[in-house]
Amino acid sequence: MISRVVAVEYHDMNLLEYLYYLGMSVKRFFALRNRKRLPCRVISIGNITVGGTGKTPAAIAVAEEAKKRGFLPVILTRGYKGTAKGPCFVSRGDEPLLSAAQAGDEPSLMAERLRGVPIVKGPDRFDAGMFALQAWDGNEGLPLSVLRRIVYILDDGFQHWQLHRDRDIVLIDAGNPFGNRKLLPSGRLREPLIGLERADVIAVTKAGRQDSGLVAELRKFNRHAPIFFPDHRAVSITLPSGEKRPPAWLHGRKVFCFCGLADPVSFRNTVSRAGAEVSGMKMYPDHHPYAQKDIAAIARECSGSGAEWAVTTGKDMVKIRDLDLPGNILIIEIAFTADRPFFDSVFSDGV
Repeated sequence: MISRVVAVEYHDMNLLEYLYYLGMSVKRFFALRNRKRLPCRVISIGNITVGGTGKTPAAIAVAEEAKKRGFLPVILTRGYKGTAKGPCFVSRGDEPLLSAAQAGDEPSLMAERLRGVPIVKGPDRFDAGMFALQAWDGNEGLPLSVLRRIVYILDDGFQHWQLHRDRDIVLIDAGNPFGNRKLLPSGRLREPLIGLERADVIAVTKAGRQDSGLVAELRKFNRHAPIFFPDHRAVSITLPSGEKRPPAWLHGRKVFCFCGLADPVSFRNTVSRAGAEVSGMKMYPDHHPYAQKDIAAIARECSGSGAEWAVTTGKDMVKIRDLDLPGNILIIEIAFTADRPFFDSVFSDGV
């Protein structure tokens, strides 16, 4: 079955896809040929499409669970669009050390949300991991008992072939699993779907319930990985004063949404599920670098829609907090929520 599916996939490629595939294959060949291994366990969280699967909340959740299980998690991230040259600490586990512009918006958000979890930015995750160890042990060498407790969490690492992983978690967006099934630049796929066979754990995000049709589709490419259906849900609202309220606080309130995400529709749906009346929405490209003129436009459209509040995400707030903001912006915190069997699969076999 798998070999037949692969043959169909390759046969259906157009010229742009094929050129992308050739370049990707060359990069993968040399990366695997020179693959390195860190002296501690590595858990990768990634996807097979570009953006929108909820990797950042998942990385936060896995790091928090690692702490609960007695491990010492360290997040290794590329820091997409961050200007700081790596390897460098985004956080040593207590507070952010870099701005969102320097670190990238997702690493900056993780640094704000996580305590006791170092976050290291660097394009080469092996170098980043060794940098973290050297800073940790002071060049004296860590005892084996400590090395066994360290768990590297590789943010957006499914295609980072040059580093060995002990567990590959792949996130699939329930609302748009594979796009049009075309490779970049014609579609959203980073690699052919047969790449899913490398996954050790598959998490179908933003579904909240099992989809037997999607499970059957995924089983065409991967017969062994357990498949879970975790949810991304609102867990708190942060008021302009910094005070936190439960998501139910939004019930019946008229709000205007704005964000720069790969999946803005999911964000709007999350706000609506909290009971808010969404009067309008302004969408920017993923990783959008906000300027003061954007804030002015958001304020105008919010007022024009009749909304009392403007609602955004933590990922967006880390990029706008140093701008001159109106006093009616709320932050909705969205968390990756999964049952124990998911985390047991992630941390099994001594991970």
